[in-house]
Amino acid sequence: MHILLTGSSGWLGRFLAPLLRANGHQVTGLDVAPGVDTDVAGSVADRALVDRTFAERGIEAVIHGGALHKPDIARYPAQAFIDVNVAGTLNLLEAAAKAGHDRFVFTSTTSLMISQAIRDEAGDAAVWLDEASGPLEPRNIYGVTKLAAEQLCRLAWLNDGLNCIVLRTSRFFPEDDDTHHALSGENMKANELLNRRLTVEDAARAHLVALEKAPEIGFDTCIVSAPTPFSRADCSELKHDAATVITRHFPDAPELYRAKGWELPSSIGRIYDAARAEQRLGFRCETGFAEVLDTLRGGRPLPFAHDPSYVSPKEGPAAA
Repeated sequence: MHILLTGSSGWLGRFLAPLLRANGHQVTGLDVAPGVDTDVAGSVADRALVDRTFAERGIEAVIHGGALHKPDIARYPAQAFIDVNVAGTLNLLEAAAKAGHDRFVFTSTTSLMISQAIRDEAGDAAVWLDEASGPLEPRNIYGVTKLAAEQLCRLAWLNDGLNCIVLRTSRFFPEDDDTHHALSGENMKANELLNRRLTVEDAARAHLVALEKAPEIGFDTCIVSAPTPFSRADCSELKHDAATVITRHFPDAPELYRAKGWELPSSIGRIYDAARAEQRLGFRCETGFAEVLDTLRGGRPLPFAHDPSYVSPKEGPAAA
């Protein structure tokens, strides 16, 4: 198929575009920033540009990964989030429906599931989060606009018959966390693969699978995250003594971490359950915490990307 991939210059796009081509698809990349996989320069908020791209490129399906993200809150006003994340998504959905498309994949985020209360982790147990969790009360404009865009996808399916798969991806950014600095970036990413992270390679694979499965599913929303080793029965102990729970599942984890100079988490406040993606899409992340420990045992490179110097292309020198 000829796929329109938005956000083609971004972190996900640089992995997803080659994967799509390797699986026989033609890709037109659209992004505000230049990139090796970007063919059309501009914003999804520009309806004329979207319509022209569909008409001139013969687009047959859309993977909509372009967005303003949580770190952009410090750089852009709320209106920009509405223009790009909400109006831009509507532009693409309407263009896809008008073109008679049978599939649309939307990159959403688990961040919209985190209310301020969940973020504060004030409860006595870790919060188990799946697609039925709610009520959803996003804590910032990023989450609010991504939730609104999810609902536009649902309406496109109901009203126009456009098969839409919403992927709520957990963390896969390569840079350091912009709010937590107690641990090294690699240590934190390894820990997060227990409950709230996936690799960018797995994120790309999830989009390919969703593209293939959309017509037989119709509409669904799936969390995409590395499979957690934990169960709901672990939630109370995870909040108060996570290291003990982790050691039960992975007896040599403390020793491997000590050799690396890392620390296991003492408390885990939330867990993303990715079981629905496995049930509905047949998708399971290939890399999780077990694979991190395997590389530590074998002295091999870590199975995830870490780049503290990474800057979004739209904010880099080329975008200045």
